[in-house]
Amino acid sequence: MLPVEEQLKVIKRGAVEIIDEKELARILERSIKSGKPLRVKAGFDPTAPDLHLGHTVLLQKMKHFQELGHEAVFLIGDFTGMIGDPTGKSETRKSLTAEEVAQNARTYLEQVYKILDRERTTVMFNSEWMGPFTATDMINLAAKYTVARMLERDDFTKRMNQNLPISLHELMYPLVQGYDSVAMKADVELGGTDQKFNLLVGRDLQRAFGQEPQVVLTMPLLEGTDGVQKMSKSLNNAIGILEPPGDIFGKVMSISDDLMWRYYELLSDLSVQELEALKKRGQKENPRDIKIELAHELVAKYHTKEDADRAVEEFRNVFSNKNLPTDIPTVPGWGDETREIAGVLAGFELCKSTSEARRLIKQGAVTVDGERVSDEKMQLAGNRETLIKVGKKRFLKIAAP
Repeated sequence: MLPVEEQLKVIKRGAVEIIDEKELARILERSIKSGKPLRVKAGFDPTAPDLHLGHTVLLQKMKHFQELGHEAVFLIGDFTGMIGDPTGKSETRKSLTAEEVAQNARTYLEQVYKILDRERTTVMFNSEWMGPFTATDMINLAAKYTVARMLERDDFTKRMNQNLPISLHELMYPLVQGYDSVAMKADVELGGTDQKFNLLVGRDLQRAFGQEPQVVLTMPLLEGTDGVQKMSKSLNNAIGILEPPGDIFGKVMSISDDLMWRYYELLSDLSVQELEALKKRGQKENPRDIKIELAHELVAKYHTKEDADRAVEEFRNVFSNKNLPTDIPTVPGWGDETREIAGVLAGFELCKSTSEARRLIKQGAVTVDGERVSDEKMQLAGNRETLIKVGKKRFLKIAAP
C-alpha cells in the first residue's frame, strides 16, 4: 500500500468533508501495518433501473479506494428501497414493491462493473440482515436513537414547520441505513452531501453496538448539463450511462467550460498529476478540444473505445467541418398549413413539451435553415423543405409534400 499521505491525496480528491480526517489517517496507518484493507461501503437504493453520471461520483471514489488496495463493498439497499429515503423530499415517497427493487438491483450490477473491478468488489444486500429482523429487534434498534436527534434532520424540520406529514416508517430509514454499517462492520462510508445525516447515524449506532465508528466521507452532488441544479432525470439535465454513445458525447460537449473541470475531477480516471497537466494545457488550448477528450473518455468507459472514436468523428464532421449528420430524421410536410414552431418541436419529440421548446428558443438553442429563432410564436410552413436544429445534436428535416 502507498504511504498514508499519498493515499490521502487520492482519497481527498473531490471530497467535500471527511469526518474525521485524523481518524482516517489513523486507520490507514493501521491498515498498512496489519496488511488488512479497510472495508469501504457505499449504499445505493435501487429506486430506478438506470444510473446517470451523478450516481457514478461515489463509484469513482470507491474505485480510488479499491485501487489503493482496500475492499470496496457495494451495498444494494433492497430493504431500504422499499421504505424510501426521505432525503430532500417534501412528502412521503411512494414505496417500491419487492419485485421492482429486485429488477432494478439486477440492472444496477450490470452498470457498476463498468467502473468497479468485478473481481475485487463485494456486493451485499441489506435484506440479508434486515429481512430476518423481528419486531423485538426493530424495537431494540429504535431504542438506540432519540426522537429529538431524528427531528434535527433538516428534511423533517422543514416538513414540521410547514405542517406537512412525516410517516413513522420514514423515521426508521436513517436507523436502518445506519444499522447497515453495524452489520457490515464498515470502516469508511461514502455518500453525497445530502446523505450526511444518515451517515452520521451509522457512526452513532456503531458506537452504541460497541464498534469503532466509521469514517464518513461526503462527495458533492454533480450538477447536470444545465450547470445549476443537481443531475436528475426528472429535471431533464442528466447524462445516463446507458444512453447511446452519441448522446453521451453530445451532452458532455454541451456543458460549460467551467463545469468541464468539475466533471474531470469527479468522473475522470486521470490521476491528480495528469489532471494538473491537463489544466495547464487548458490555459493555452481551446477548451473545446479539452472537452472532447473528456467526452471521449466517458463514452469509452460506458461503451467502447470504437464508439468513442466514432462519436468524435461525427462531432467534428457536424460541428467543426459544418457538415450535417448523415442520418437526420425526415418527416413529411403538412401542405399549405402553418404551425407554431414550439408545437412542431414538441410534436416531433425534439423537445419534451411546448414549454421546454419555448425555453430553448429563448436561450437561442433553436435554428431553422441555419437561422437562429428568437420568436417562440414563429409559424412554419409545411409546403417546403425545412431543416430544424435544437441544441447541438437534435436535427429534423421537414420534406416538401
